[in-house]
Parts: sequence; C-alpha cells; structure tokens
Amino acid sequence: MSRANITSALKPDLLRGHTAWITGGGTGLGRGMAERFGALGAKIALSGRREEPLAETAQAIRDAGGEAAFATCDVRDPAAVTAAFDALRGELGEIDILVNNAAGNFLSPSEKLSPNGFGSVVGIVLNGTFHCTLAAGQRWIETGTPGAILNIVTTYAWTGSAFVLPSACAKAGVLAMTRSLAVEWGKHGIRVNGIAPGPIPTEGAFSRLMPDPKLEERHKARIPAGRFGTREELAELAAYLVSPAAEWIRGEIVTFDGGEWLRGAGEFNDLLDLNIPWDQLRPPKK
Repeated sequence: MSRANITSALKPDLLRGHTAWITGGGTGLGRGMAERFGALGAKIALSGRREEPLAETAQAIRDAGGEAAFATCDVRDPAAVTAAFDALRGELGEIDILVNNAAGNFLSPSEKLSPNGFGSVVGIVLNGTFHCTLAAGQRWIETGTPGAILNIVTTYAWTGSAFVLPSACAKAGVLAMTRSLAVEWGKHGIRVNGIAPGPIPTEGAFSRLMPDPKLEERHKARIPAGRFGTREELAELAAYLVSPAAEWIRGEIVTFDGGEWLRGAGEFNDLLDLNIPWDQLRPPKK
C-alpha cells in the first residue's frame, strides 16, 4: 500500500510551528514518521547511531521542502543523548515533540541469551527511552514548554512473548513509563502516549524477526485484516497523536495491528482455521 492509497484526515499544516525529535529516525518506521511529520509542516530533528541514513533522510525532507537536522548518538549513553538534543535544539530551535522509536530486537531461545544480548536490547529500548525522555522533559519543565512524547511499544508488552524476552521486558517497562509520566508530568503540559504496532515490514526488523518467507505468511494469516501494516499508516496515526488535535489523550497506548492481538486472545478464535460443520453443532431445538 503506497502513500497515495491512504486517505488522510489530517490538515496539511497540522504540525506547522512544531519541531519533532525522532530517535532511530534514519530508517524504517522512524523515517516514515519523519517524512510524514515534515510534510505536515514540522521541523524534523533526527538521531541514530549511523550518520549515513540520518543524512539521507534529512536530505529527503529538505528536498520535499521541509527543514531537518540530524545528530548521531547511542541512546544507551545519557551524555551522548543530551549532547545530541542540545545540538539539534541549537540548529532548529526548541523541540516540543519527542518520538522514542529507537529499538533493538532479535529472536532467541531465552536459555541461550547472553547477559550482553539481554542488556543491549534493554539498554536501547528501555534505558534509551528514559534517557531521551528525561533530556526533553527536564528542558520542557525548566522552560515551561508544553510537549508531546510518543513511545513506540508493542502488543506483547502486556502479555510477554516467547523468544523475544529482552524486548518483551523492555517494552513492558516503556509502557509503564508512558502511563506513569502521563500522570506525573501532565501538570507541566506534557502529554505522553504510545503506539503498539503489529507486524510492519521494514528492512531491519523483518530480516531479524521474520527471516523465512514461510514465517511471514504464517504471521500474515493470523491478522484479521489479511495483510501487514505499512509505515505510512503508522506515521499517519503518530502525527495525530503528537498533534494539538489529540491534546486530551493522555497515557494511552493505541494498538495498531490489524486485529492480530485480539485474534490470538479469544479462546475459540482458532476455529477460523477449521472447516466446522456448524449445522451439526447447533443445540437441538426444544
């Protein structure tokens, strides 16, 4: 599904006058959000570990008529996060939107995890989200600047999931952080929300989490919508949630998965896969 196939309900200048800092903004879902926010009028501040994709995304936004800057940093390093945040503010002006998108994940039996493997994912997803949130939140509280934070969570943050233990633990923490700060920082004019996406094809995530086409098809079959999501659709939802139009939405995690989560939760949902002789199963008439 291309951008042209998606009907937008958003005003063309919805984010004009705002500056959005998007972590992991050079590729995948982060790039999708960066380009869409830029098209809606926001200045775009990008950060990530690799300079090349950040530069490419920033240039694409500029070529489309937007304004963008980037700064490399590892979100696991709080000093590097603060330095990147300050550099981006210096170039673009005050930042009032943060999208915590940077993530790491891989498939592994939990008994084969190393402490470094577990710590790396938790460091990026949970600690990194905290470091970026703190950098922005402290600045906003100090200056009295209203702000919006959007955290990218996952549907298994509520339930856990086999074979992605570090991610499940970290994303559950981000979910708790989202709801905790939505209450604590609300008095400062800071909104905190999240999106829990289902499978959306991106080069990095799909190569690690669905390396086999058969696995892709099996996952797709579980989705009532009959397809994977697109980064354009996610960007559309994200733009709304960080915009002033969503000002009264606080501490909410929007499940965005084509119905996949509910498909797996119902006791008898697997009957969809069977050829059931329903007429024979009806109780006899009295």
